[in-house]
Amino acid sequence: MDKEKIIARIMKECEADGEPVTRAEAEEMAEMEIKANGIKNYTQAEVEKKPRKKREVKKDPIKISFIHYLEEWLLTSTVEDVKILNEQKEIAFRINGEDYSLSLIKHRKKKEV
Repeated sequence: MDKEKIIARIMKECEADGEPVTRAEAEEMAEMEIKANGIKNYTQAEVEKKPRKKREVKKDPIKISFIHYLEEWLLTSTVEDVKILNEQKEIAFRINGEDYSLSLIKHRKKKEV
């Protein structure tokens, strides 16, 4: 870009901001701007995160059998639409037109300090 155009633009911008500058100040600012344009800005590109490996969930045979036992028991009662949502965790059903679900949680052993 032409130095004179930069000087004129700087003077116009400063005057519009209510802080007019002299030509000498505008020339100095223009020189700094021209030098700054010559400097290359090397920044490191963002590294893509590696996709996480999907964690394999260990099957708990006790939980699975208990959920299936609950399903059989609910099917013999007045409950409607019994569905196992998660083989080891959740079962859903409907009673008198309202939806319900049960979640089975296995608690870990407490750590001894």
